[in-house]
Amino acid sequence: MKTALITGGSRGIGAAVAKRLAAEGCRVAVCYRENAEAAAAVAKEVDGAALCCDVSDPVQVRKMVDTVLEKFCQLDILVCNAGVAWQGLTQDMGDTDYRRIMGTDLDGVFYCCRAVLPRMIARKYGRIVTLSSMWGQVGGSCEAAYSAAKAGVIGLTRALAKEVGPSGITVNCIAPGVIDTEMNQHLGPQALRELADETPLGRLGTAEDVAECVAYLCSPGAGFLTGQVLAPNGGLVV
Repeated sequence: MKTALITGGSRGIGAAVAKRLAAEGCRVAVCYRENAEAAAAVAKEVDGAALCCDVSDPVQVRKMVDTVLEKFCQLDILVCNAGVAWQGLTQDMGDTDYRRIMGTDLDGVFYCCRAVLPRMIARKYGRIVTLSSMWGQVGGSCEAAYSAAKAGVIGLTRALAKEVGPSGITVNCIAPGVIDTEMNQHLGPQALRELADETPLGRLGTAEDVAECVAYLCSPGAGFLTGQVLAPNGGLVV
């Protein structure tokens, strides 16, 4: 039985991934930063564990990974899903907001990967899946910092895949399009309808759409796939 650690697992894509991997027979640890109640509910549903961790803090990340190893004795899958967003003109963005975006969306991915690698390398096995965004591929107006962080995740994924491939570890990235989750509700119903209309498949994505991609990348069928970017975006970015 494999063990998976999912950051940002209390809601949205992270919660859907936790449920999907649990359905595949994985033991699941769900990482959250603030919403303890939601994380506990997800953990209870998948018979897993909920762990509080700010992924932008490398000390907390190491403690989280140590806790997973103590509880489950192994760690086979890491899904770096934790993320925050900020919209507005670049000249209006303060240093605190900038560091919050970079700290969670990019630094956090690096810290989590670094923390799990020693055990994965020792076992000659591991599956790492990072979450980027279509804006990490093409850039989004009024989301310069977010786009930069998500582009960095793609670069990190590709470089790490080359580095740890000889150790039997695959590292792949998912760059979703517009997904109908709580994180995007601030856009408003009208904007979301317009985005759905702009998408060739005629709808927004769901958290479950992304979770299916994660499950595939963690499956035996993806054993020869590494350093790649899957883009569940309905054709919005091609």
